[in-house]
Amino acid sequence: MKLSIITINRNNAAGLEKTIKSVVSQACKEFEYVVVDGASTDGSVDVIKKYEPQFAHIKWVSEPDKGIYNAMNKGIRMASGEYIMILNSADTLYSPSVAEDMLQALSGSEGVRILLGNIVKDGVKRRHKKKVKDDAKKLKPVDSSMFTFYFSTIPHDAAFIKKDIFDEFGYYDEDMKICSDWKLFLDVIELGGIVPMYVDIDVVLFDMNGISESGGINADVIRKERRSYLKEVIPPSILKDYDQYWSDILMMQRLHRHPVAFKMVRLFERCLFKFEQWFGV
Repeated sequence: MKLSIITINRNNAAGLEKTIKSVVSQACKEFEYVVVDGASTDGSVDVIKKYEPQFAHIKWVSEPDKGIYNAMNKGIRMASGEYIMILNSADTLYSPSVAEDMLQALSGSEGVRILLGNIVKDGVKRRHKKKVKDDAKKLKPVDSSMFTFYFSTIPHDAAFIKKDIFDEFGYYDEDMKICSDWKLFLDVIELGGIVPMYVDIDVVLFDMNGISESGGINADVIRKERRSYLKEVIPPSILKDYDQYWSDILMMQRLHRHPVAFKMVRLFERCLFKFEQWFGV
């Protein structure tokens, strides 16, 4: 089996049904579906049983777990696919062709261990648009640096991860509440040197009410978890530079996307430099 799609769920029967419907609707059926339910009491198991006959390859379990990453790790161990995709409850595959398109991309790409597509955020309102595309290309994952993971991450929800990565680098850190997928990508891509491949395919419609979003109420937890691990892997002198200059670096990255604006800023900086030389400022 080339692909295993894993959904974790706890007491979110409505979200789970929405997710399962999107998986059932896939034009390509050549994948395994793994559902890990955390002993839900809201009818989630009934939802799984309702759709179970529609899957040729399905595995599921409903039992207590120790958190979302414990559930993900359980699903990975249950899975038999060469590649793993985590599709959380309430998130949906963007179109019926997602599995087929991503598997097609993998079929012509020997040696790819992480394939990244796009997520489309559902529930974000910008300029009166309900759905906002957040593509991996914007973060340039193939050119990512430690700085990428200092201030952000790359889309976990739109990633097809080769299962042997978990054997080599370890599974999700279950001591983290929210940021273990961020940590895994940092370990694998930046510290491990594995270069992901990006394809411009909309993979997931991402529910903005999940734990990693939740209207920003978990922002402090995310910041603390990331900071704790960054202090472990980045030398203090470099981390100090990131702390001081991260916003300036982001500004320059944005300016580089607009050559005329960048040249104007660059010209101003050169003039300022000459002024300092002439007047000894």
